[in-house]
Amino acid sequence: MATLGPQSHVFAESYVAEDYVLADARARSTEIGVDPVDTGTGAALRLLTAAAGARAVVEVGTGVGVSSVWLLRGMRPDGVLTTIDLEPEHQRQARLAFREGGFSPSRTRLIAGRALDVLPRLADGAYDMVFVDGDRAEYPQYVAEAFRLLRPGGVVAVAGALGGGRVPDPSARDPQSVTLRELAKSVRDSDDWLPALLPVADGLLTAVRTNGAR
Repeated sequence: MATLGPQSHVFAESYVAEDYVLADARARSTEIGVDPVDTGTGAALRLLTAAAGARAVVEVGTGVGVSSVWLLRGMRPDGVLTTIDLEPEHQRQARLAFREGGFSPSRTRLIAGRALDVLPRLADGAYDMVFVDGDRAEYPQYVAEAFRLLRPGGVVAVAGALGGGRVPDPSARDPQSVTLRELAKSVRDSDDWLPALLPVADGLLTAVRTNGAR
């Protein structure tokens, strides 16, 4: 079986180009020290939201809006993105990206706060997709909340699932690697999820919420 080399990875990551809106947001990310999603991950998020016909999406980790813009571009024109970040300044920067992207303020609901305090306040079964890019130590709790928030057939997407390449290495026993490895296994083995681990950037763990049997 053929394997992909570095050149193939670079080609795949650059397959979908970013415009000035995303380039500007990415530059602001660098200025304030926020690590945004890679282009390949952004393109995958846009595809997933479009395939789901997403009208209501939750994002854990606004950053300065790079992933948010990708999500919004895949959502239905009347869709609303609820995005959560601990830092109000990050969300202030994200609003610049939303304005540059031509998104109406009614398309976004920005909530400043700790995700595990905010997520329990959101409605059960009301969302088409949940994107997770927050505190890696809290990923299992985010995914548990995502299951409650999603309608059957809804999608969860988890960024950084390969943990910088450490997750596939069983000798890597640091807390983050163990947490991500156990999360990937629990999602894979659960009847509640139909999963796939996409090898974009640092891994995008994706899963569709089932009705409890597959």
